[in-house]
Amino acid sequence: MLRSGDDSRLRKQSPTTGPSQRQLRVAEEIRHVLAGVFARHEFRDPDLAAAEITVTEVRVTPDLKHAHVFISRLGRSDVEALLPPLKRAAPYLRGQVAHAMRLKFAPDLVFQPDHALDYAMKIDALMHRPDVARDLEHGPGNADDTPSRE
Repeated sequence: MLRSGDDSRLRKQSPTTGPSQRQLRVAEEIRHVLAGVFARHEFRDPDLAAAEITVTEVRVTPDLKHAHVFISRLGRSDVEALLPPLKRAAPYLRGQVAHAMRLKFAPDLVFQPDHALDYAMKIDALMHRPDVARDLEHGPGNADDTPSRE
């Protein structure tokens, strides 16, 4: 039988509360470890040896057993081509994370492309288009092409 204080371990993470402080700390530490490994280019795989990979974000599950690693290549859009080599290198990278961190379990690493920068550049390009700049210049209250009420 559960006592009133024991129900906290049974609660699932609510989508409105977000990740816990521990999840955020572990995710940030994993990001730092992986960024260091990618900066040192310590790979036997020729597909990864010369690749410049940026770890933009890591999200860890509440049980800390799985980590979703978001990667990008600044200035390049061929990040999808690195997913198969990263999947092959995931056991090595997991070992690096396990060696650098003091966790009960080393999390499984799942690599995903981060398209946030591409999306931001697309929005920036849209905002600088002449027709959008013209609309922003006029503002909502003083547009010249609005019909008048007569």
